[in-house]
Amino acid sequence: MNRRMTLALAGNPNSGKTTMYNALTGARQRVGNYPGVTVEHREGDTRHNGNDITIVDLPGTYSLTAYTPEELVARDYIVEKRPHAVVNILDATSLERNLYLTLQFMELGVPVVLALNMMDSVHKQGKEIDTTLLAKRLGLPVVETVARTGGGKKELLEEAVAYAEERRGSWEPLAISYGPDLDPVLKKMVALIEESRFMVERAPARWVAIKYLENDAQVVKMGERHDAEVAGKLLKMADDVARHCRSTLKISPESLIADYRYGYIASLMKEGVIKTIRPQERLDFSDQLDRVLTQQFVGPAIMVGVLYAIFYVTFAIGEIPMGWVEMFFEWLSGAVGGALPEGLAQSLMVDGIIGGVGGVLGFVPLIAVMFMMIAFLEDSGYMARMAYMMDRVMRAFGLHGSSVMPFIVSGGIAGGCAVPGVMATRTLRSPKEKLATVLTAPFMSCGAKVPVIILLAAAFFENSAQVMFYTVLGGWVAALVVAKLLRSTIIKGESTPFVMELPPYRMPTVRGLLIHTWERAWAYIKKAGTVILGISILIWAMMTFPGLPDKDVANYQAQRTIAETTLSADALEERLATIDNEESQHALQHSVAGRIGTTMESVTQLAGFDWRTNIALLGGFAAKEVIVSTLGTAYSLGEVDAEEADGLSARLASDPSWGVATAIALLVFVMLYAPCFVTVVVIARETSWKWAAFSVVFNTGFAFALSVVAFQMTRAIMG
Repeated sequence: MNRRMTLALAGNPNSGKTTMYNALTGARQRVGNYPGVTVEHREGDTRHNGNDITIVDLPGTYSLTAYTPEELVARDYIVEKRPHAVVNILDATSLERNLYLTLQFMELGVPVVLALNMMDSVHKQGKEIDTTLLAKRLGLPVVETVARTGGGKKELLEEAVAYAEERRGSWEPLAISYGPDLDPVLKKMVALIEESRFMVERAPARWVAIKYLENDAQVVKMGERHDAEVAGKLLKMADDVARHCRSTLKISPESLIADYRYGYIASLMKEGVIKTIRPQERLDFSDQLDRVLTQQFVGPAIMVGVLYAIFYVTFAIGEIPMGWVEMFFEWLSGAVGGALPEGLAQSLMVDGIIGGVGGVLGFVPLIAVMFMMIAFLEDSGYMARMAYMMDRVMRAFGLHGSSVMPFIVSGGIAGGCAVPGVMATRTLRSPKEKLATVLTAPFMSCGAKVPVIILLAAAFFENSAQVMFYTVLGGWVAALVVAKLLRSTIIKGESTPFVMELPPYRMPTVRGLLIHTWERAWAYIKKAGTVILGISILIWAMMTFPGLPDKDVANYQAQRTIAETTLSADALEERLATIDNEESQHALQHSVAGRIGTTMESVTQLAGFDWRTNIALLGGFAAKEVIVSTLGTAYSLGEVDAEEADGLSARLASDPSWGVATAIALLVFVMLYAPCFVTVVVIARETSWKWAAFSVVFNTGFAFALSVVAFQMTRAIMG
C-alpha cells in the first residue's frame, strides 16, 4: 500500500549524515530554523516504490542528553514528532563510538535502521564488518553505505521503509543493566512513573527515569510542570543515589551510565563483528597528511597559505561574473533612467532601488565562490584541523578553537561577510564563547569595507597593499582584545575544553559542494538583498527631502540664466557644471541627512569627520556598501562605486579638510563601528535583541574613542 512517511536522519557530526541526506533528496530541500532556536532545520522529499517520503536531516549529535541545542532539537523532534523510523548514520571506521548514540535510540525504543557509512574507508584499512552478525545482535536492520558516492542509498531506503511498515509506529525500549548501584533505584523510579502515569505519554517510563539519573535539565523542568509532587520524589531518589555513587565509587551517575553503555557495546562487538583482513602496515592517508598539516610550526604556515589561497581564488574567479552582474545593473540603470522622465520617480528607481540592490547583489558571485571554497574545506575535513591549530591562541583571549572560522568567514582575510560569519558561530557549544565570538566577528574586514579601505589608501597612502594588510591585522587585534575584555567582565565564565573529532580527509563531491554553495548564497541574497532594498529607499529619501526652498532654486536658476547670456560655449559648460554641483551640495546639506550630519559635526570633528563624512557613516549603519556611494554624492560627484572611486580619492586628497590623520581615523571607525543592519538582525536571531543593541552601542562607542585617539595622535606626530 502506498503511503506517506517520515524518516529522520540522525548521527554524530562528521559521520556523513548530511552527505547522505543530499544523496537521497537532491535539490528537493527546504531549509529553515527550528522554532525558538537557531539550529538549522532541513527537510527534503523523495519517492520509493510508490511511497512519498519526507526525510528530515537532524542536527549532528553525540547523545540524546540535552547538553547542547543540537542534542535538544534532535531529541525533541524524535520524541514529539515520532517519525516512522530513525535512520542512524554511523561512521563505520569508528563503529564502537558511533554505536553509543544508537544504543540511546534503542533505549528510547524508536524504530532504528543503521547505515554503516564510509565502508570504503573501512576496506582501505584492511577491515571487514559482519553486518549480518551485527544486525542479529542488535535486532535492527543494518546496511552498508558510502554516502559520498550514493552507494547503498537504495538498499537503505528499502530497509527503512520495510522496517517502518513492520513496526507501524510501535516503540520497543531496550533495557540494559546499569549495575547494582543504579538498577534498584531505577526499578523504583520506573514503578513510580508507571503508577502515577508520569510523562508516559511522552516517552517510556524507564527512559524518563534514566534522564532523571543523568540530571537532564529539560526533562526535570518538564517533570515539574507535569506533576511537581512526583517530580520531587524522582529528584530525591536521583540525588540520594548520586551522593551514594560519589561517596563510594567516586563517580557520578551520568558517568556510570556511560561506562555501562560502552561496556554493553563492547560485548556486542566481540567475536567477529569486525575482522582484520590484512594488517595495516603504515599510517593511513589521513594520518600521513596530519603529520604535516597539523605539525606545530609547519601546520599554521600552511593554514595561512590555504586561507590566502581561498580569497585569491575567490577574487580571481569571482571578479569575472561580478563584472557581468555590475554591467547588467549599469545597463538596467541606463534603461530605466532613459525610460522615465527626470524627477523623483527616476531618482528613486535609479539611485535608490537599482543602485542600492545592485551594489549588494554585485557581491553575490564573490560570495558564492567563497562559500564553495569554505564548503570544500568543511567537506574535506580540513576545517576541523584549522580549529584544532587555532585553539591555543583563541583560548588565550577567552574564545574557542571553533571561533576561528566565524572570524575568517566574516572577513579575517579581506572580503568575507559578517552575516554568514555570525551564523557560523552555531558550531560553538558554549553559549558564552559563542556570544563573545558573535560580538567580535563584525570587526573583521568584510567585503563591504574593502571599497572604503581602497578609497582611502589610494587618496592618502603610497602603498595600498600595506594599508590593506595593517587594516585587516588591526581587525583581528581589536576582535581578540575586545573578546578578552568581554570574557573578563560581562561574559565571565570558564573556557570549555576543545573536544573535536578530526574526521578522515575525503574528496568532496561536486554535487555536495554545489548544494551547500547554493543554500548559503541564496540565504545571503534573501537576507541581504531584501533588507538593503528598504534601506536604500530610506537613505535616498533622507538625502532627497525636503528639497531646497523655492527661493534657493530660483537663485540657482538665475545664475544659469546669467551664465547662458554672458559666457562662451566652452566656459558655459564648465560654469553650468559648477552651478549644478553647488546646488546638489546645498540640497544635500538642506536634506534630513544633511541636517543630521551637520548637527553631529560638533562631536565628530574630534575625529576629523565633517558633515559629509557623517552622512556617509550614517548610511554605513544600514550597509557598509553605502559609505563610498554616499561620500560620492556628498562631494557632488554623483553615485560612485568601488570601481569608480579613483575620482573621489583625488577629490578627498585635494580637500583641505582631509588629510592622513582623518583617513586613519576613518579607517579605524569604519572597521570597528556598529555592524550593518543585516548583521544586527542576524546577531539578534543568534542571541537576542539585547545583545544586538549592545553590539551597535558598544562597537560604535569603542570605534569612536579609538578614532579620536588615532586622529589626535597622528595630527600631533605629523605636526
